[in-house]
Amino acid sequence: MEVQIAVSKVNKYASSESGDTLEAIERPNGGLSVVLADGQTSGRGAKAVSMMVVRKVIGLLAEGVRDGAAARAASDALFTDKQGKVVCTLNIASVDLHSGTIVLTRNNPAPIFISRGGKTDCLAAESVPLGASRDVRPVITEIEIETDLTIVIYTDGLTHAGERRGQPMDVCETTRSLLEEQDPTPQELADSLLNYAVKLDEGRPADDISVLVLKVVPRTGDEVRRMGIRLPINS
Repeated sequence: MEVQIAVSKVNKYASSESGDTLEAIERPNGGLSVVLADGQTSGRGAKAVSMMVVRKVIGLLAEGVRDGAAARAASDALFTDKQGKVVCTLNIASVDLHSGTIVLTRNNPAPIFISRGGKTDCLAAESVPLGASRDVRPVITEIEIETDLTIVIYTDGLTHAGERRGQPMDVCETTRSLLEEQDPTPQELADSLLNYAVKLDEGRPADDISVLVLKVVPRTGDEVRRMGIRLPINS
């Protein structure tokens, strides 16, 4: 087996900076963690908040701190720094080779979608963003690594797409239909969800949007780990 990870991101229309921040780090005991944070509102202020949260979490994960503890520490740091006036959503997706599981840590009202065995489930237990109060705890789900497992994580820009036109995006139904009608690669799925959201917003995203997809597929290649990044630059 191998785990493939893809991300698609776009800024809010007419905003030079995204309030969403995403980073990946290798885990000291084997595996990989991807951290996605969305600062309150958008633009430079939101970017500063999300970067502070991600850097805090990444630093702790690199030291071997558990994902849930890293999320709580980041929340306490944000609450102290902003006195509870600013919040930030957080998702951590960790491929833990030591336990043979994927650990999903969520401080985000937006649910996570999990597809396996032809069935798509929604992880939608109540979840509070970081910084809202002291001792904010994440919702943690642990899933065995198995072939044909797909996980979709996103920021709330995807959820709000189309609201201006009275046609809000049904993320669950859209994800389910894409998985049932095709067998998309992680990048194809992330791109399809993002492109549909932008279309609903008439080409002018009402908020920053980030889509993260993890998929477990049969291993067909070599032992090489690969990562690709595409960063468009407006000249």
